[in-house]
Amino acid sequence: MRRAVLIAAAVAIIDQLTKLLVLRFLGENESRAVIDGFFNLVNVRNTGAAFSMFPNSNVALAVICVLTVLALYAFRRSLGIHVAGCQIAFGLIAGGIIGNLIDRLWHQHVVDFLDFYLGTHHWPAFNVADSAICAGVGLYIIVSWRHDRHEAVSQASKLPS
Repeated sequence: MRRAVLIAAAVAIIDQLTKLLVLRFLGENESRAVIDGFFNLVNVRNTGAAFSMFPNSNVALAVICVLTVLALYAFRRSLGIHVAGCQIAFGLIAGGIIGNLIDRLWHQHVVDFLDFYLGTHHWPAFNVADSAICAGVGLYIIVSWRHDRHEAVSQASKLPS
């Protein structure tokens, strides 16, 4: 559990530091090309969830953030927190949620600043917290699948021949 807490704290701190830099050096809705035709740094206010779904739902989404972190903590044992990979996954997820929750409480929106695109097709802007949440969910799925598969093989080897 300690590993998850340390990772969550690191993710939230890195997320907030990067957002602070964006707010300091980019005006609202400003864009600066980093790699022409592929990547910009932007300063976008997101009052919704991922992909700007549920716009202007900041309070409801903040409540969902708090409930999600509490649920992760409450169900940590049944979700496999004893497995090292799950600890890392939960740290990434919780840190990302906390990073975006800080924005919702402090700014009344989430600061998104990573803008990837090809031609005129832009992926919705996102931030370090969003990346950590996605990576954590992906890692949790992989670790759970591998752990379940390992458990099934162990159980099968114990069956009488």
